[in-house]
Amino acid sequence: MTRSLLRAFGALTGIGAATLGYATLIERNWFTLRRFDVPVLAPGSAPLRVLHLSDLHITADQRKKVEWVRALASLEPDLVVSTGDNLAGIDAIPNVLRAHEPLLQFPGVFVWGNNDHHAPVPKSPLRYFIPDKTKKMRGPRIDLAPLAAGFESGGWVQLNNATGSLDVDGRKVYFGGVDDPHLKRDRYVKIAGPADASADLRIGVLHSPEPRLLNQYVDDGYDLLLAGHTHGGQLRVPFYGAIVTNCGIDRARARGLSTWTSPGGNVSPLHVSAGLGTSPYAPARFCCRPEATLLNLRPR
Repeated sequence: MTRSLLRAFGALTGIGAATLGYATLIERNWFTLRRFDVPVLAPGSAPLRVLHLSDLHITADQRKKVEWVRALASLEPDLVVSTGDNLAGIDAIPNVLRAHEPLLQFPGVFVWGNNDHHAPVPKSPLRYFIPDKTKKMRGPRIDLAPLAAGFESGGWVQLNNATGSLDVDGRKVYFGGVDDPHLKRDRYVKIAGPADASADLRIGVLHSPEPRLLNQYVDDGYDLLLAGHTHGGQLRVPFYGAIVTNCGIDRARARGLSTWTSPGGNVSPLHVSAGLGTSPYAPARFCCRPEATLLNLRPR
């Protein structure tokens, strides 16, 4: 190998090491709050502020992320919506409840994600790029009863294959939710049908934004759809975006606010959170900071 090739190889190795260090040590813990205006309320309505949390992937010993989430209570949202994957370990429930404790003073709803049902296990990152559907790699089942009881003690409504309503700032908000679609635990048939026409706002809640479900939500008249799961791609390429979404949604909608149009021509705003965490076995983010989102719902 010539000296010039050795220099080039050394430079590339150095760049790779620096990028990996940045992705695992800096950006993964560089939490940010994103804000979007969403015109979904009736004309003349006062705004509503919705805090959307997703994919926290909290372990039993994490502290920085937990304190950051607790501090979000200072935003005083009108509503908190959690779209799942709170856990990154079978022993993490007490730490997850500590993170959410100050937020339980506000109205809230929640659904489960795939990493709530099963503890994470080591797997090759290549599975995200070349899925092998013949092999199911799942960790031990997690008893979610203590986590559900903790959330519900603050008045939060569980929406796993269920509907519910809350009084939010003097207005009736109707919700329809499904259990985790990634593990095919969703049963939309249990909530199917026109969303409550008497409500001031109708919100669809799910973990993985699968098109087959988004189409049904939109056609049933939900005003806003909230999801997570994608991690925004987790490793994004500058000027290209997400490489994969780990679900059926297209790369352009892997994070942020967009619209979803059903085959029937109905349209609803869709917000997909890039989430706040990662699997403990893939602890890196690149060009995709961990996030929570404050959605300012305003009149159409």
